[in-house]
Amino acid sequence: MPNQPHIIIFNPDQWRGDVMRHLGNPAALTPNLDQIIETDAVSFRHAFCQNPVCTPSRCSFMTGWYPHVRGHRTMFHMLQPDEPVLLKALKDNGYYVWWGGKNDLVPRQNGFADYCDVKYEAPRELRPNLHRADEWRGDPAGDNYYSFYAGKLDSGGEEVYYDNDWAMVDGAVDLIRSAASDQPLCIYLPLGYPHPPYGVEDPWYSAIDRDAIPERIPTPDWEKKPGLVAGIFERQRLQNWSEDRFTELRATYYGMCARVDAQFGKVVAALKERGFYDDSAIFFFSDHGDFTGDYGLVEKTQNTFEDCLTRVPLIVKPPAVLPIQPGIRDQLVELIDFTATAYDWAGVEPGYDHFGRSLAGLIGGADDEHRDAVFCEGGRRFGEEQAMEKDSSSFYDPTGLYWPRVQLQGSEAGEHSKATMCRTRDFKYVRRLYELDELYDLRRDPGEVRNRIDDPAYAGVVIEMRERMLTWYQETCDVVPYKTDLR
Repeated sequence: MPNQPHIIIFNPDQWRGDVMRHLGNPAALTPNLDQIIETDAVSFRHAFCQNPVCTPSRCSFMTGWYPHVRGHRTMFHMLQPDEPVLLKALKDNGYYVWWGGKNDLVPRQNGFADYCDVKYEAPRELRPNLHRADEWRGDPAGDNYYSFYAGKLDSGGEEVYYDNDWAMVDGAVDLIRSAASDQPLCIYLPLGYPHPPYGVEDPWYSAIDRDAIPERIPTPDWEKKPGLVAGIFERQRLQNWSEDRFTELRATYYGMCARVDAQFGKVVAALKERGFYDDSAIFFFSDHGDFTGDYGLVEKTQNTFEDCLTRVPLIVKPPAVLPIQPGIRDQLVELIDFTATAYDWAGVEPGYDHFGRSLAGLIGGADDEHRDAVFCEGGRRFGEEQAMEKDSSSFYDPTGLYWPRVQLQGSEAGEHSKATMCRTRDFKYVRRLYELDELYDLRRDPGEVRNRIDDPAYAGVVIEMRERMLTWYQETCDVVPYKTDLR
């Protein structure tokens, strides 16, 4: 047994925080996640990401910094060599770091040697990725073209639709079985599912009870909602979809989550089989959520902060030597708290200031308030051309799957306004640089359909939320290096 715990980071992409059975969703099929929190782990009901798209969120949770600290607000601005990364810190402190899955974290042109011992690649031919094998989209003029809905996948005679996720999970299992027993492991599994296109094979496609899926959040009056979501709604062309079609799309997404739960179960079983489970700290969380039909939308946006996008699963199992009271926690937490917890349990001094707070106390049973508010941010300033994401092929090409969103990010009419969310238990306030601010009373309007920003009855709440956001910005606006310079 090594002196430091193994660190297992199981990181699915775009999993909404409400699609778990143990949190009360009767349609969610998550037996492995449900089981682990009964005995060995804690599930945080109110965990939030710091940006609602992949790269900025990953840059945040791998550093413990909010996106504004170093300008990580786009898919094409990744962590630079002079910036801290949890994986590198673990590698530099004796961990064998194995990375199996997507990147969206560090510049590909720089390579991965500084961050891991192995950047795993699939050892065999894979089934087609639905982004490229996109016959499911149909007629470019039809109402499925931008829906991301592919449906049931043909496994081609194999037991599963063997894609990159399956290859990475199998690779992680092989590593666990063969790894040295005297060196701590860090296994980082940033999987692709349940990121759309929405497609999954049986048994998971057919396993979801369509009748149990909760109702969608209805399409709002777009007049007081952000321009980006209103524009995407118009361009995705889902206005005439029947409720049955949306139900099939959502059931497919739930099936994708169920498949990831099964893959998580395989990794946990391997850890137990090898005798590593008790010595492992396991973190299961996604980078952000997904609309999945709510508001009449699919996919995500870059500068709006609905709970379906910003609330994420966060399940944490400590090594067995540490205290735990398994079950569900209701405190507000942020993904940057994962960073702090990993440093804490690994016994690694990061050597820089970050803004995460270790979850160890909450996991041990403390009932203290962890945070009075959580924050998320995105968008850009006028003229900030480098933040329009013009590097995406969908920016110029209407046949691109992401064209309804990405092309709008080039508009200078305010749709891509820089924006920041401050969310407490009862209210959500969004400050927008160029558009109408938002305020939602989450007690009366949990779906965030009615923007109360102009309601005189909430004037005091708006002042309080703005003041809280200002304090947060002042506390987190920069970091001073530990190393000083000669004068």
